[in-house]
Amino acid sequence: MASGNFDSCKFAMDAYKSQRPQIKMTLLKTTLGLAAVLASTQLLAGGFARTEQSIAGMGSGQAGRASMAEDASTVYGNPAGMARLDNSQITMGAAFVDASTDISHAAGRSQGSNDGNMVPFSTVPFGFYTRKIDEHWAFGLGLYAPFGLSTDYESSFQGRMFASKSEIKVVTLQPTISYAFNNRLSIGFGPTFNRIAGTLESDITLNPAIADTRVKVSGDDTAVGFNIGVLFNATDSTRVGLTYHSKVDYKLGCHTQVSTGAGTPPQLLASNRYDCTLKVATPESYDFSVTQALSDAWTLYASATWTGWSSMQDLSLRNQPVSAAQGGTLASALTGSIQEGLNWHDTWAYALGTAYRLDPQWVLRAGVIIDQSPTGNTGRSPRTPTGDREVFSVGAGYDVTPQLSLDVAYSYLQEESVDVSRANALGSYSATYKSRASLYGIGATYRF
Repeated sequence: MASGNFDSCKFAMDAYKSQRPQIKMTLLKTTLGLAAVLASTQLLAGGFARTEQSIAGMGSGQAGRASMAEDASTVYGNPAGMARLDNSQITMGAAFVDASTDISHAAGRSQGSNDGNMVPFSTVPFGFYTRKIDEHWAFGLGLYAPFGLSTDYESSFQGRMFASKSEIKVVTLQPTISYAFNNRLSIGFGPTFNRIAGTLESDITLNPAIADTRVKVSGDDTAVGFNIGVLFNATDSTRVGLTYHSKVDYKLGCHTQVSTGAGTPPQLLASNRYDCTLKVATPESYDFSVTQALSDAWTLYASATWTGWSSMQDLSLRNQPVSAAQGGTLASALTGSIQEGLNWHDTWAYALGTAYRLDPQWVLRAGVIIDQSPTGNTGRSPRTPTGDREVFSVGAGYDVTPQLSLDVAYSYLQEESVDVSRANALGSYSATYKSRASLYGIGATYRF
């Protein structure tokens, strides 16, 4: 063996012997990070809670989402609203997310860059269909993305041990029915069939003398939840709605791919792939909304949304048993059952919006959202640098014909500056994150 390789091996083995308990947890953190990302859905720098299931609603800041019932997107906003729509409708559209992040005051044991802007440009499509069966019953179908995440740091990122690349997608299919008791009260219900798939990567420095080891975790699952809503016309000009989106529990079948860097002693850690299962959930929420018609032209919307993040106290991971002969001495760090606390709290989001009809064809919209973060100072990482945020929106709608309407919207999202600080046996990273985003939406509704 060459002298340089021997010295590298000896250095790595010495480091391992002195830090073995901590190193076990280090490798496990990279896998547990997937669960944290899946659950952290209300993020800016780490991702987005996908609230853009209606471009008309996006223009008014998603205020009144559970009470407006103006197009087929009510399948998601409040399924009870389907009974208020005439005949059949199709609503389709997409939101485009352009996010940016500034990273400052970075420090850590590893050297590297802090370019920021790690969220790629993304597209969030959706489609809904409703049909009124008779004066009481209506049917609907929705296909949308309620949660999503995509981050991709530069390869030289200083905090790459705690985050390098992430991609999470949740796609939901929702068949729905609604029933109107009379012209004032209706209810709606729909099961949700949710498909989740995700990939998470981290680059671990086992020893400065050898190349980084990449740990990549991928998994997927399908789980069932439900949405239920009630809509009440309190007066001829006031409509009140309440929607419940259930918690969805996932048990992902996943695998951990370990790709060691050049110079890593195989007796310490070898490249290999290990099976695992990961339990994670997306939280329940209640959306209470009011729609108030001030005149034939002017309408106000208001919403308050509660999300039960505190019900997610920990994450549960189970890896297949791995022997030293299979993957090296450190491979045992990928074995067994692990639980990690989250310490998240419940959140409230408040929205206020308005719409003004200029003439029979044009309507203008505007709105604002104030949204709390579920994480505190101890729960943030480079994957989840989320803080409280504000969203300012404008939009417009144009009736091309009585059957066809077009909608456009723009939202500007800004988050408070937050501090990230992570450390383990092999590294540390701290920095201040400041994030913002522009969201562009376009949609159409066809009535027939």
